[in-house]
Amino acid sequence: MAAPQKTLKDYHHIAAILAGLTCSCFALRTSKLERHVLIFDCLLFSLSYEDVITEEELANLKEAVEEKKKSITTLRNQPWRMKKKLETLKEAQEFIEKFEGALGKGKGRKFYAYKVMMLKKWMKFKRDFENFKTACIPWEMKIKEIESKSFGSSVASYFIFLRWMYGINMVLFGLTFGLVMVPEALMGKPYGSMPRKTVPRSESSTAMDFATLWDFGGYAQYSVLFYGYYNNQRAIGWLKFRLPLSYFLVGVGTIAYSFMVVIRTMASNANQEGGGDDTSFNFSWKMFTSWDYLIGNPETADNKFASITTSFKESIVEEQENRKEENIHLTRFLRVLANFLVLCCLAGSGYLIYFVVRRSQKFALEGLENYGWWERNEVNMVMSLLGMFCPTLFDVISALENYHPRIALRWQLGRIFALFLGNLYTFIIALMDEINLKLEEEAVVKYNMTIWEANLYNGTLSENSTRPPIEVDPADVPRGPCWETMVGQEFVRLTISDTMTTYITILIGDFLRALFVRFINYCWCWDLEYGFPSYAEFDISGNVLGLIFNQGMIWMGAFYAPCLPAINVLRLHASMYLQCWAVMCCNVPHERVFKASRSNNFYMAMLLFILFLSTLPAVYTIVSIPPSFDCGPFSGKSRMYNVIQETLENDFPAWFGKVFSYASNPGLILPFILLMAESVLPAMV
Repeated sequence: MAAPQKTLKDYHHIAAILAGLTCSCFALRTSKLERHVLIFDCLLFSLSYEDVITEEELANLKEAVEEKKKSITTLRNQPWRMKKKLETLKEAQEFIEKFEGALGKGKGRKFYAYKVMMLKKWMKFKRDFENFKTACIPWEMKIKEIESKSFGSSVASYFIFLRWMYGINMVLFGLTFGLVMVPEALMGKPYGSMPRKTVPRSESSTAMDFATLWDFGGYAQYSVLFYGYYNNQRAIGWLKFRLPLSYFLVGVGTIAYSFMVVIRTMASNANQEGGGDDTSFNFSWKMFTSWDYLIGNPETADNKFASITTSFKESIVEEQENRKEENIHLTRFLRVLANFLVLCCLAGSGYLIYFVVRRSQKFALEGLENYGWWERNEVNMVMSLLGMFCPTLFDVISALENYHPRIALRWQLGRIFALFLGNLYTFIIALMDEINLKLEEEAVVKYNMTIWEANLYNGTLSENSTRPPIEVDPADVPRGPCWETMVGQEFVRLTISDTMTTYITILIGDFLRALFVRFINYCWCWDLEYGFPSYAEFDISGNVLGLIFNQGMIWMGAFYAPCLPAINVLRLHASMYLQCWAVMCCNVPHERVFKASRSNNFYMAMLLFILFLSTLPAVYTIVSIPPSFDCGPFSGKSRMYNVIQETLENDFPAWFGKVFSYASNPGLILPFILLMAESVLPAMV
């Protein structure tokens, strides 16, 4: 009897069985994990010839896949060489990618394969979305690049702080622009309809001159940029928009929002820093935990390598400073001498500003048109020049003290803080004297207007006359000095001059200095790069304090110049690009790099302090000084805050006004302020 003929399918079945037996023999001499790999490699070989997979084989396959996933998660903790870890990781990933697809074969298993596929897609989407969110953070890559190029976390912390300030000012600009400037421009009375919205006849010939507009006079003064342009009409437009109330609430709301955000950021930073000891085994932690194993981009890997190198330099400096032995008596003498020299500089700068302000008042009484550009801008220029040169002088003096770099930075910040604060409050005190002069002038103007009106009607109109009033061009109507607009103009000029001084300093002190050192070094007597003048280092303390005090001027003057937040947004936006360019192209890293540590919270503490000090003059003028009688949204009221009382009386029931008066009692407000200060102090330490 002839042997039966074997079909192709029978040969395939025999080959699959032989392959399975061969793999089983090899698997007996391997580990459990390798056994899974061999068995299921053979399983896939058999599956290529058969379409059916048993439930037992499916369970083993799932177990192997899960074990591979578990091995990937615990791979970092294995005491193996890095080469073996990478090989094991690669094998496990290939195994999972290869065998998870096999779970889709067979009846009833397609849904599991679909879930695995969707899970992978979801994980990829989350990873891509996180990358997208990082890319959407403004200037994130620029800051990371600065941190990785040997400048360290201390310089990067300044740019992070600048970016945070930019976000705050965007919110302030949105409130002021959307709730004050736009309603007045769209729904208020147009330019030329009333005296406060019209350039006086005596100034119309020079109202469009560049010099006048540069000083924010002329048409700029009589626009929505300043307080005096706004009308005191209770409701404007078809929406019946309460402009005076909105103006007051936006002014109060910007200060309240700033307090809330600064305090919340300080608390968040304190929670992130924690209270643990981060100095134990510092180098071991950096050696074994600094690298990010998820990096897959060569450029990112280079930046991370440079960042780790800089971090090691910072830690080495920290360790050297901790082990340094000093002559304590000589060190104390030099530090006392340094502080004495700094006090002399502070006293001299304060006296100089007071002297210059008194001179400017004398020029104003005699008429500024009789003087040149310097006399008209003397106060702003002197304050800007002091802010430019005194920090450099403090930096030279600080070399006597030989502090740790981070402690030296804080002393430098404190001294520049005292300089700016003294200059600013000297300027404000002199400004208060000028406000008093304006109030005296206003009383004279009110008396003269009474005489002017009497002469206009020739004294013949009685009070009960029905005759139509005489029409007078608004440009010819006498008007008061409007001290609020004057205050707003001073702060705008000070902000502009400070901005220009900062940019000129970058171009001259950094860019031209770098050009000189770079190209003249070839033909000079000594090495300019390592000797004098060398490349400039980035001045962290001066730039940080410049940001803080510029923001303080915004908080002080925004109530009287609604355009100030918009000007500051433009300034910060330009500063980010210009200073990033200057750091990368013109500056060199500090010789003694140091870790930023708690610098961010230190910056926030100074910002909170200047916010409190900036609020005091604004609150004093709102509460104590009567508004001008013929300009601004509060004209005609004895005090600016009376707009709240007027709204409560006209728009709310009587009981609500009583509740509000009780809630605004100083006996309740002062304990709340003390409680808030007590909660903030731990975050500042």
